[in-house]
Formats: sequence, structure tokens, C-alpha cells
Amino acid sequence: MNKMTKNHHRQALIDKIKVLVTQSEVMAGSVKSAYLSAGEGDPVILLHGAGAGAVTWYPSIGAISKNFHVIAPDIVGYGESDKPDASCDRPYFSTWLKEFMVSLNIHKAHIVGLSQGGAIALQFVLDNPEMVNKLVLVDSGALGAQPSLSSFLGMLWLNAFPSSLANRYYSRHILFDPDHRDSNHARYSIEVIKRKGGKNAFRQGKGAAVAAIPEDSLRQIQNDTLIIWGENDQLFSITHGEAAARVIPNSRLYRIKEAGHLSLMDQPEIFNKAILEFFKCERSEDERTEG
Repeated sequence: MNKMTKNHHRQALIDKIKVLVTQSEVMAGSVKSAYLSAGEGDPVILLHGAGAGAVTWYPSIGAISKNFHVIAPDIVGYGESDKPDASCDRPYFSTWLKEFMVSLNIHKAHIVGLSQGGAIALQFVLDNPEMVNKLVLVDSGALGAQPSLSSFLGMLWLNAFPSSLANRYYSRHILFDPDHRDSNHARYSIEVIKRKGGKNAFRQGKGAAVAAIPEDSLRQIQNDTLIIWGENDQLFSITHGEAAARVIPNSRLYRIKEAGHLSLMDQPEIFNKAILEFFKCERSEDERTEG
């Protein structure tokens, strides 16, 4: 019954995407890794934050897949993927992502990372710059932001004692308007945490994945980079997005009004349009020098 419930909530989000979405699994090293895929064209890999998994991208997969081949994995430790005992720090996730891409025979892709997924994307582009085309960081971790005390307590409560009450409290800290989040996403998030091994990434990672990356390392990133941030993000302040845009070469900041940490849910049309325009455009030499 529990498995049926999880699958129901996950499938409801997939159905909401309203394009043909394929659900698959692949071995990334020793990790069984589930993923969603849709569309054709140049590959775009969507990395979710700490939480439910690939279905977090339900507001964006349909729009992006009209022009690109979207691959949204359940990152190791989340969703339907394996949840092994592991360090769950950035190097661990970066190694997993490389193995995932190799298993799918993807040599190079646009990478979009949300929150902790942004931290993973940053580590990955530092480790494997030749495998990344353009980079998108969405309210990203590893840029020095620290959650407020109330946000941190909400995160701790949800991961230690997952419940609908804990989720409602935490939702107020990650969304401008909690009603913008599909209820199936909240329910699936709780079920994933309750699953065997569902707390491993949070407990064993201990925040290492989102620890600040030194500015000297950020300056090494040469890929065209779009930094998207909700102006009302209570978890990671937009000031860290502004600072990152000054440090990362070939980067620009895109602010979204009336959006919190999950800007893709608060303002999906604006969010998706920003990403698509960034992928489609070729930056001029003047733009490339602005940072």
C-alpha cells in the first residue's frame, strides 16, 4: 500500500507534465538510478534539490522538452534511485553524475541545478568542464548562503520526523506562495523520506554538499552561466546569487519577482522562458566579458 501511494503521487506529477515522459533506470556505477526523459535534441540534465526527486521538475520538463532532450534523474539518495550509505558530499554526487552520463552515452549536456542540485552542478563543472555546455544555477547551494534559523528548523523537522504538518511549515520557507506547489509533490517528498534509506543523504551528508565553494574555484568556471534566483527566497538569500554573478566569469543573474526558493513552482512561465532563451541565444563578445 505504501509503495502504491508513492507511485500514485509521483505518477500524478508526471501526468501533469502533459508531454510523453519516459520512466527508466540505469546503473550509474553500482547505483541503480531512476530518471525521467522527454523530448529530442541537445541534452539538458535537470538536477533537483534535496527532496522528492526528478518529479520536482514537473513545472519545467514539458516546456524545455519542446526544444531539447530533457533528462531528469533521481539523484542517488532520492526518489526511486538507490539510497546507499555514502558520504553524500559534492565529490560523491559529482562522481555519480559522471557515471550516470557515461551510462547514457551523454558526452556533453546543458546542466540545470536547483538548490543542492546547483551545488552538485558546480562541483561537476569544476571536475568535468568538457562535459558541460551551458550551466544554470537555480537558487543554488554552495555559494555561501546559510538558511535562517526558522528555515533550518523546518528542514530538520521534515527530515527527522516527516509529516504533513512539518511539510506545511517548511513550505512557507521555500515558496512565495505554498499553494503554487502541487500537493502531490509534498506528499511524495514525505513518502521518499520515510522510505528505507530515505534519510541517508540528509543524515550522512550533514550539509557538506552545499558548503561554500571558494571564490578561487568559482573563477575557474568558463562555461556560460545563468544564475536564476527568486527575490523572496527565505532559504538562500538572493545576495549570494548577486555575489556569484560577480565572481563566476561569463555569468549573469536573472531575478524572479514574487518567487521563493522553488522559483520554478512560484513562477513557472517566467522561469521556463528564462532558461529557454538562455539555451537558444549565443552571447556576444561584449556580454561574455561582463560577468
